[in-house]
Amino acid sequence: MAYECELIDQQSRPTLVVRLRTAVERFPEVLGPAWGSVMACAGKVGATPTDAPFVAYYNMDMQDLDIEVGFTFAQPLEGEGDVRQGEIPTCKAVQCMHMGPYDEVGSAYEVMAMWIAEHGLQHAGPSFEFYLNDPQETPPAELLTRVVIPVR
Repeated sequence: MAYECELIDQQSRPTLVVRLRTAVERFPEVLGPAWGSVMACAGKVGATPTDAPFVAYYNMDMQDLDIEVGFTFAQPLEGEGDVRQGEIPTCKAVQCMHMGPYDEVGSAYEVMAMWIAEHGLQHAGPSFEFYLNDPQETPPAELLTRVVIPVR
């Protein structure tokens, strides 16, 4: 797949998230329940997400990923239990769209890393993946993932 990278001004957005550590193979087991916990917490105050579900990656150790699983909201919301308040920060970021199976999104990261280096930038914080369609309703080849990497 050909990737188009673009430099964006990412605006701050409040989030509700569950932070956890897991191996990538366990994603099907952990992501749904984490997103469900966030939605249950937000639902108690009638809040709805402002964007697609996301995962923030604090490292790229596929056997011990440090991640936040959540949604963005129009205003800050109180967390509860494992759900906590967070924020996607205001920053410069590189963004690109990956179309295809989730297990092939690594190729987008490779292209983005080269683009970042070619433009004299540096990775500056957790990477975000926004999952734009439902994998239970969308064929793997048509899945859309927006990848956002903060830079300086």
